[in-house]
Amino acid sequence: MTVRYSYSAWDGSQEGSGIDPDALLGELTDELLSGGDLDAALRRLLRSGVQTQDGEKLMGMREMLERLRRRRAELLAKGDPDGRLARIAEALDDVVGQERAAIDELEDEARSSGDERRASVTSEVASERRIELDLLPGDVPGRVRGLQNYDFVSSEARDRFNALLEELRQEVADTYFRGMSDAMRSADSEQLARLRDAFDRLNRMIEQRTRGEELDPSFEAFMEEFGDLFPGDPADPSVPGPATLDELLEQLARRMAAADSMWRSLSREQRDELRSLAQSLLEDVDLRWQVERLAHNLRQAVPDAGWGDRHRFSGEAPMGLGEATDLAEQVASIERAEEVLRSASSPASLGEIDLEDVGKLVGEDVARSMERLARLARELEEAGYIEHRGGHTELTPKGVRRLGQRVLADLFVQLRKDRVGDHQSTWSGSGHDREETSRPYEYGDPFTLDLTRTVHNAVRRSGTGLPVALCAADFEIVETEALSRSATVVAVDLSMSMPMRDNFVPAKKMAMALHALISTRFPRDYLGIVGFSAVAREIPPEELPTAMWDYVYGTNLQHALLLSRTMLAHQHGTKQIIVVTDGEPTAHIDPSGEVRFNYPPVPETLRRTMAEVVRCTRTGITINVFALDIERTQFPFVEQIARVNGGRTFSTTPESLGSYVLVDFLRHRRTFRHAG
Repeated sequence: MTVRYSYSAWDGSQEGSGIDPDALLGELTDELLSGGDLDAALRRLLRSGVQTQDGEKLMGMREMLERLRRRRAELLAKGDPDGRLARIAEALDDVVGQERAAIDELEDEARSSGDERRASVTSEVASERRIELDLLPGDVPGRVRGLQNYDFVSSEARDRFNALLEELRQEVADTYFRGMSDAMRSADSEQLARLRDAFDRLNRMIEQRTRGEELDPSFEAFMEEFGDLFPGDPADPSVPGPATLDELLEQLARRMAAADSMWRSLSREQRDELRSLAQSLLEDVDLRWQVERLAHNLRQAVPDAGWGDRHRFSGEAPMGLGEATDLAEQVASIERAEEVLRSASSPASLGEIDLEDVGKLVGEDVARSMERLARLARELEEAGYIEHRGGHTELTPKGVRRLGQRVLADLFVQLRKDRVGDHQSTWSGSGHDREETSRPYEYGDPFTLDLTRTVHNAVRRSGTGLPVALCAADFEIVETEALSRSATVVAVDLSMSMPMRDNFVPAKKMAMALHALISTRFPRDYLGIVGFSAVAREIPPEELPTAMWDYVYGTNLQHALLLSRTMLAHQHGTKQIIVVTDGEPTAHIDPSGEVRFNYPPVPETLRRTMAEVVRCTRTGITINVFALDIERTQFPFVEQIARVNGGRTFSTTPESLGSYVLVDFLRHRRTFRHAG
């Protein structure tokens, strides 16, 4: 196999989430065990956030959504495009007023000159101009068109009107194509022809791709000729232009969709007048048709750009059309991030958000949290703990083992705190056979050296030659194990009362810890797991993290003991059943195979359950019962089980259940090993 490596400059993207996969798995443990759904556990973690190993708090989706909503409200409160038309009308009134004043001044000068001919001609011209001004339409687009064809008397009024036209043309250009305003407002015929050609070729490329044809011209050839018309970010020259046709189409579609959203935010009267004004400012009919053609094609090519959205601007200050479209585009970007967050089914879903936009609009801390949260699932997958299968995220066998080991380690930590148990005790002597395994020596281990491995380690460390110098790091000891085996079935109550009394998760943790202990320290032992409510069923260890309680009534201990006894029938060594329950038997299976439930327990249920206890006792199976909430129920029946079977009954709390079971298992096995 050839291993390939690639190197690139550090750009920050190589940084992980800052959370160790083992620690992350630990964060998910309780959520996963209580809900049984890894995807749901990941979603809940996303909502609340998580602490990294370096102490940084990655904000959860709830906090992110709140920040996005606040920023969205701030943007919409910046102004109101509805007032723009009024300001344009005021500017036109000022132009017309200045022109009327110039006409009056011109007429007064002619009268005071003493030249009757001049006064007469000037009076006629003044009358004509006044009539033209009086006949200007009342709507803004009509007044603009009228003044475009009007022969101004006042050069100042003409210059002022032309400046207003330039400003409005730039607004209209920026409304649809940010960064192209200089080209679109130019009256230069060559520039307009170049724009028409660019839009025509772009439209043809979209239509060709829709039909599945080869692009002619190619995108690269198109950008080489017209790339200056489509900058990446006019406000930031360092941002490059689009690198692919998809990027270009998305850029144009989002801008046009934002313009459409801005128009929809206006009242009908304002919208009609401003659109009419925009059309009048795009004087080139062919160019206007190409823009309309492009808008239609973009709707088909990028349907999810936000077409049809409507934003309610709540500010008081009037704003220009381009500025309002800028805000609409920013709001649309925030709303896209909100939509992804609300529907996120896993951390990987956050990768669909434009983090660059989020960083600019909301804050780098939000973008950073999104980016690092998006990596969580990937890092768990790379660690081999989870995998995606059939649209769901599931624990791998390695993940199940690691989860069990974490639960086991947590319980042992609690044991050390409570100074309970002697799980670290080691027994040696005759009656043990060597396994073909060894491990590094640790302080407190029996000094049963594996000489071959020890000398090998010393030679590998210091090299060949005599004498061979040994140090403590070279020591490896032989692991021993009794010839006989221990077989255990854990029967866990899965009735509805378990989660209602917060007993369900501790019971699952206990079963997982016991499985981890046996599979790693006592691999020759047998462990089976049975879940029971109205009926009992075997639970494979790999399915234990996602096993759920049953939404039925009934605690069928009879069936649980019968199934456990059947599972132990073909096993060797000492046999025991560990029962974890928070109630007395309330269900049994009658001779016809039907489940019978009664609460409080009826004599028939207790009789059939005790009969199964007797069968277990006759086959040499010890039954140890761990009773939860004993103060509430008193559990008289489980005490009878102990008297008949010879096993023991433990009254414990959910918090100490795991420790009790582990200590009892290790003591039970130690006694057995010592006897062997």
